[in-house]
Amino acid sequence: MYTKAQIHSLQSDTKDCLQNPHNIELETLRKVLKFHEYQYYVAAEPLISDYEYDVLYQQLVSLEAASPNLITADSPSQRVGNSLNTNFETLAHLVPMLSLENSYNAEDLNDFDRKARESASLESISYCVEPKFDGASISLVYENDMLVRACTRGDGVAGEEITQNIRQIRSIPLSIPLSQYGIQQMEIRGEVIMSKKAFNDFNEKLKAKQLGQLANPRNAAAGSLRMKDPKEVGERNLDAFIYHISYYNLTPGAEIPALLKTHSGSLELLWNMGFRSPQKEKKLISNIAGVIQFCKDFEIERDTLPYEIDGLVIKVNDFALQEKLGMTSHHPRWAIAYKFKARQATTILENVEFQVGRTGAVTPVAKLQAVAIGGVTVSSISMHNEEYIREKDLRLGDTVIIERAGDVIPQIVHSIPALRKGTEQIIEFPTTCPVCDYTLEKEETEAVWRCNNPDCTAQIVERMIHFVSKDAMDIKSFGDANIRKFYELGLLANIPQIYTLNYDLIGNLEGFGKKSVDNLQVAIEASKTQPLYRLIYALGIRFVGETTAKTIASHIHHILDLQNLSEEQLQGFEDVGIKVANSIYHYFHDAKHIELIKTLELLGLNMIQTNTTAVDGNLAGLNFLFTGTLTQLKRAEAEAMVEARGGHILSGVSSKLNYLVVGEDAGSKLEKAKKIASIKIITEADFVDLVKN
Repeated sequence: MYTKAQIHSLQSDTKDCLQNPHNIELETLRKVLKFHEYQYYVAAEPLISDYEYDVLYQQLVSLEAASPNLITADSPSQRVGNSLNTNFETLAHLVPMLSLENSYNAEDLNDFDRKARESASLESISYCVEPKFDGASISLVYENDMLVRACTRGDGVAGEEITQNIRQIRSIPLSIPLSQYGIQQMEIRGEVIMSKKAFNDFNEKLKAKQLGQLANPRNAAAGSLRMKDPKEVGERNLDAFIYHISYYNLTPGAEIPALLKTHSGSLELLWNMGFRSPQKEKKLISNIAGVIQFCKDFEIERDTLPYEIDGLVIKVNDFALQEKLGMTSHHPRWAIAYKFKARQATTILENVEFQVGRTGAVTPVAKLQAVAIGGVTVSSISMHNEEYIREKDLRLGDTVIIERAGDVIPQIVHSIPALRKGTEQIIEFPTTCPVCDYTLEKEETEAVWRCNNPDCTAQIVERMIHFVSKDAMDIKSFGDANIRKFYELGLLANIPQIYTLNYDLIGNLEGFGKKSVDNLQVAIEASKTQPLYRLIYALGIRFVGETTAKTIASHIHHILDLQNLSEEQLQGFEDVGIKVANSIYHYFHDAKHIELIKTLELLGLNMIQTNTTAVDGNLAGLNFLFTGTLTQLKRAEAEAMVEARGGHILSGVSSKLNYLVVGEDAGSKLEKAKKIASIKIITEADFVDLVKN
């Protein structure tokens, strides 16, 4: 939308506005803010910090408050409405919003192409392919360059008027240069979405407020459009892709813009006007065979996108040919949707098993009638805790909707009470451990029921599995299955016995040849020399993750030094709060735990902090945290650079943090850090310079 010359000019204006706040022209300030809204929300290439934008925005609000007669309808300050909508008026679309015919395989696409070629008397047709966004459809009308109304899809003929809510979406411009292209009025179509990041961030906020969380990004976007308070809509950080011009009315004497002869050209025109169109995502393909291959390839890549899509839309690219092909009363004959494998499915909740973890937490696991979803057959889903079951009103025998988005673990979205037959049963959470029958307990601040019997066999096995895991002692060839198998056969009863295994007996087991036994023995022996922080993490001390384990190890010489530290002294460590300090203190004042550590030491495991290099490095004594996506370095590399120079990595934002290094798409950590004055917020480039100097 902006040329290089315009960008340089507007950046210069930005600098002037920031440096000379008392000599700003109102119109210049509006242009600057519109430019930076476009760079952030459409181009995804912000050129100033959030703080600098906020400063400029407040300048605008102040200037307009002093001269309210100079406020314009498309001013950035006019997005947020002050009044609550009491109802949504139904308005007719200028052109009906038809549905698309769906296809699910190559045969459907070949059939669509055959019909189109026969109707057009052509041997081949060029198609424009773009993502099918999984959100809520909208219709926008602009007149004389200004946004005048926005509607939901409704029944396709008419929809609900939601203009005030749409104004909260910053990737939708309040004004566009229609007159520059000789157009008086234009109706366009698009999809309001909530990005994966915005969805996760908003759910975290709801969770912190102990409110019910949103089911998925699609429902979140659709529900947001009909909220009564526009300010609440603005808080959800919605986005929008605009992908179709349904109608336009030219200025008398004007000619049709050259870009409005093809669908791909129309996407370019929308992009040039300031919309986030799928200009970068689209693909022009000369034949249906290429389309089919592209669909197959794109489905594999769908999880790399920052937003959800449920397929691709294939459109005849030439507008004249689209008009020739026409449409039915239901769908256009020049477009078809290729739907990906379902990410949601309906199934039956048949049973619930209660599993016990290494810390004694009892987790209910739903056993489902097996169903294929997103290319995977799902038959078990964690239900987390008792509150999860109650909040979703889940019962044995319920018909439930399950969801699998990306590579995340499947989850139950909700039950369908309307399909209950009366035979469904309330799920009773046990009062005693399902493994050892020990009475379950729950702390006031937690939602989890626990078995506090340290001799519970389920916990013993899970502790051993954690001990040998990749981030702990990293004993290769010793996974979950082998731990469970050796335990059941009586070859392994506790953690120390990992180092006294009878390899001759293991060699007689089915599936264990000499090479596999030798590899296991070598891996176990090698684990004895692992650095101290890995042992601390492997012990499974509650609330002590890998980062905290590194912090603890950096402050001691021998692991049993922790016996001599008070809770107050532990809280003096970076990244160690009251809860973590209490857990560490009690662990190292339990005779059984001390006996375990001494036994492991006798077996030859390293108990000493050996990594003392670079304590006098240029980052010594400084605490760092990284957030967002780094582009120059991998996260692990950046953290290693800090530690190699004497610095520490924290796991969260607190007053102990010195530097927050911000990458792309930074989230809640950045917002929290802004509220603590002592924290220095720097970019990845600043960090690299800091390390070098």
